[in-house]
Amino acid sequence: MSAFERVEKEKKTFVEQLKTASSTKEIEELRIRYLGKKGSLASFVAELRALTSDEKRDFGKAVNDLKIYILNKLDEKNEKLVMAERSEMIESEKIDVSLPGVSVPLGGLHPLTQMMDRVKSVLTLMGFTEFLSPELESEYYNYGGLNYPDDHPARDMQDTYYIDETTLLRSHNTAFQQRIMEKEKPPIRSFCMGKCYRNETISSRSHVIFHQVDVLYIDKNVSLADMMATKTEYYKRILGSDIKLRFRPSYFPFVEPGVEVDIACLLCGGKGCRLCKHSGYLEVCGAGMVHPEVLRQGGLDPELVSGYAWGGGIERLLLMMRGIDDIRLFLQNDIRFLAEFK
Repeated sequence: MSAFERVEKEKKTFVEQLKTASSTKEIEELRIRYLGKKGSLASFVAELRALTSDEKRDFGKAVNDLKIYILNKLDEKNEKLVMAERSEMIESEKIDVSLPGVSVPLGGLHPLTQMMDRVKSVLTLMGFTEFLSPELESEYYNYGGLNYPDDHPARDMQDTYYIDETTLLRSHNTAFQQRIMEKEKPPIRSFCMGKCYRNETISSRSHVIFHQVDVLYIDKNVSLADMMATKTEYYKRILGSDIKLRFRPSYFPFVEPGVEVDIACLLCGGKGCRLCKHSGYLEVCGAGMVHPEVLRQGGLDPELVSGYAWGGGIERLLLMMRGIDDIRLFLQNDIRFLAEFK
């Protein structure tokens, strides 16, 4: 078989193989098979050395024409296959925009954050302004400046988380009192809210981490009656106007006189349950008139000004409002529990 006959045969073989090619991948394989460095057309070029000058010219032209033919046919078929594959891809990936979308579950504010926002809103409407105080506190602001004796049990390591000898995690937000008295002069009408830490046994009623709001009001002629009226109004705005409060005498180093505020348990209706220890009432805050020594420590004259202070837990409010009987649920990150507050 002459060289020219092999060229013609190669063309016919190519045409047959091109007809069966059904993808761009197969087109690329044909391109390599015929036009690659080791392809069939390259072998024809190697045969030119054995031909005469006239034969080289004619045979070279035949090989070059075949090369151009193959290139054109491959490009033509490849363009058609590319369009077909693109149409198939579009068809398989098309989206029916009339169908409902896939719902993405959304998060929400933690119930404690929701309650703190509510408390902040109520206190702001009642004329109080928020004061920010650090969670990492000095022993002076947490105890010394609040009239705690040096041998008070609360100062012990079994009750307080100490970082070093003079630095601790605040055990109550009352620690903000000396800080604000150093920065502002009466009338002072502020509150501080956030996390507190105490080394306590974790139970359904108490935890080592809890949230507290503390309120301080200092001005001329502030009385215990003012405090009781403010407390009553505050809890009615938070829990509802039909709640029942009671005030009991109590002792706190930073107030004199001091009281504890109880609310008839909303979970059992005052009949007694695990949350209220079957007493019918739940303690919600400690309060009283700011101790004269605390005022002196803050650079104020107790003969000229007086004030009241009170502090209560945020978790306790949620326990009563939502009928929850275990404070530990707030820190367990149980999605089923948290979803109830969306």
